[in-house]
This record gives sequence, structure tokens and C-alpha cells, in this order.
Amino acid sequence: MVLVPAGEFTMGSDKGDDDESPAHRVYLDTFYLDKFEVTNGRFAKFVDAIQSEPPWGFSDKDTPVTHADRPVRWVSWMDAMGYCLWAGKRLPTEAEWEKAARGTDGRIYPWGTDPPTPAHAVFGLKEGGSDTVSPIGNRDKGRSPYGAHDLAGNLYEWVTDWYAEDYYANFAKTPAINPRGPSEGTAKVQRGGSYINNPYRLRSSFRTKGDPTEQDPNVGFRCAQEVPKLP
Repeated sequence: MVLVPAGEFTMGSDKGDDDESPAHRVYLDTFYLDKFEVTNGRFAKFVDAIQSEPPWGFSDKDTPVTHADRPVRWVSWMDAMGYCLWAGKRLPTEAEWEKAARGTDGRIYPWGTDPPTPAHAVFGLKEGGSDTVSPIGNRDKGRSPYGAHDLAGNLYEWVTDWYAEDYYANFAKTPAINPRGPSEGTAKVQRGGSYINNPYRLRSSFRTKGDPTEQDPNVGFRCAQEVPKLP
């Protein structure tokens, strides 16, 4: 995992979609975030341990063996929550995910403001091609300020927050310290863009959503963790 220190950062964008604005200041406590997306190999251990129904396309037992170092996909928000709890972790909040991706200097992408190239991220591919999801850790140029990989492209990532289009517009009514998103909703937030998306959706402030029970081929996740408090 990588350590993201406590402090403020600018969340959102005034140059993106309506649900990204207004840009606003948020304070977060220190937290850890997985350096990489959860892989097929790691998720297979979870499936075996709890004897759960594996994600679609995963039940043949071949995927976690031949593609153990590729991020697991076809996982619902419920699947992702279950894995993180099993691992003694949790899903990141939307604010934690965004700070881990863009840092404190207002960058557009995890690596800065330069448009993405194939050396930065996996994007712009066609669904069903021979190469879609990339193994973890092979896009060093795309690392975030804190050293996390693939926070742009490869797979969208689930976060814990419910989605509300006007949540930022009402940010004056929401906590500016460790925000947790709306108290209820029908869809969960997804972040980071995926292998089939264009650069616009790879921006660190871009927001989209999904039904927490649905499983899609371009959605995965990573976990976060609290920093233990000293006695």
C-alpha cells in the first residue's frame, strides 16, 4: 500500500462535467491505499476462503492462474466490499481516491497535466480485443504523486460513496473534513476511466456510477486502510 498524508487538496473541477463542480477544498486524515488494483490471483484466494460465487468469467479457475497478475473485473460493489472486509481493509471514499490520484497540486491526471499516452495508461481500446486489461505495475509513467498505479485507465474502480449528481453543488452543506458522500442513493461512484475510454474520462476528477449489484467487464477496485492510532 502507499501512504497518503493528512492535509487539504482541491477536489472536483470547474472545467469538467456538471457533477464535478464546483472545485472545493477538502481535508483528509492520513490513510493507506493499495498500490495496485486487486488482482485475479488475490481475489481467487478470497473466493476460495469464503467459498463464494466467483465473478462471471472467473469460475473456470483458469483466469486466476493464467492471468493472476491482471486486475480482477466483473466484480460488483458488493464483491469489492466483501473482499476488502475479508482482507482487513475497506473501499476508499471518493475523496480519498481522488486525492490519492491527483495529489495536492491540482493536476488533471495522476502524472500531471500532459495528455495520456500508452506509456501512462491503458485506454482507447475496443471491447473484446485480444489485449484489454493490462497486468499491474507496467505503467510507471502513470503513477500518482504517492506511487499508486493505474488510477487512470485499465479499469474503473469502485469507491464506497453513493452517487449524487448535485453532491458537489451542495458541498457547503457537506463535511469538508473526511467527507463520506450522500447518506443514501441508488448507485455507487466509480472512478478512473477504463481501457475502453477516451482521455476525458481518465481525468482524476471525472465521476461516473454503477448499480452496486451489477458486474461489468471494465470495473475493478482497490482497497484502503486506516492508519493505526498510536496509544
